[in-house]
Amino acid sequence: MREGGKILATILRDLREHTTAGQGELDIDRWVDARIRSYGALPTYRDPSVNFPASICISVNEQLVHSVPTDRILEAGDKVSYDLTITYRGTCVDSAFTMIVDAEPKGAIKHLISTTENSLYAGINILKPGATTGDIGFEVEKVLTRGKLGVVRDYVGHGIGLKMHMPPDIPNYGTRGGGVTLHEGDTICIEPMASLGKPKTSVTSDGWTVIMADHSICAHFEHTVLITSTGYEILTTL
Repeated sequence: MREGGKILATILRDLREHTTAGQGELDIDRWVDARIRSYGALPTYRDPSVNFPASICISVNEQLVHSVPTDRILEAGDKVSYDLTITYRGTCVDSAFTMIVDAEPKGAIKHLISTTENSLYAGINILKPGATTGDIGFEVEKVLTRGKLGVVRDYVGHGIGLKMHMPPDIPNYGTRGGGVTLHEGDTICIEPMASLGKPKTSVTSDGWTVIMADHSICAHFEHTVLITSTGYEILTTL
C-alpha cells in the first residue's frame, strides 16, 4: 500500500498539471488509465466487483462524487473533483482532490475548497491507536460547520486494503469517543465532502453520478491513511 500510494499520488499530481480547458472528460479518463497501467497497477473502478464504467471519477461543478466521465469538455473556471482508486500488488489505495480549471479559486469557491481540504487534515491530525471514527467525524464536521458549509452526510469514508471499501465507515460527522475504535495497522480513507448550499444529494439517471440536489458547487478531498504505533502515516502523498 505504501508503494501503491506513491504511484497514486504521482498520478494525481501529474493530473493536476495535465488538466486544462478544452480537454474532454473521456480523454482524461484514457490518459489516467494509461498512466495507471504504466506503473503495473490496475484501475480499481474497472474491476468486475466494482463495475464502474471508467477508470476515474470526474465530478464537475454541482457533481459531487462517483461521476461517470462523458463527452463533456472542461471550461476555464469549472470546478473539477478527481477521485481515483488503484490496485497495486493486491492492495487498494484511494485519494481525491478538488481544483479549478485554468484559474485560481476566488471568493466563496476558494473558501469551499480550502475549508474542505482543511477539514480532511483536521480529521487526520487526531489519528493514533485508540482514536475512534467518531473522533474523526467530530473534527471534520467542526471545521466544515465553522466554515458555514453544507456537510454531506449521504457518503462517508471507509476502511481500505484488500478491497476498496472495507469496514469501518468513516462519517464526516460524529461525537468524540463514538463509533469504532482504531488500532495500529488499520488503513482508512477519510474523505470530507461539502457544498456551498444545502447538503442534500441525488443520483442522476446513469445510476452513479451524485449531484447536489440544489445544484450548488461542492468539493471533495481524500487520503488513505495508516494508523501507526505513535500516530499516522498518509500513504497517498509524495
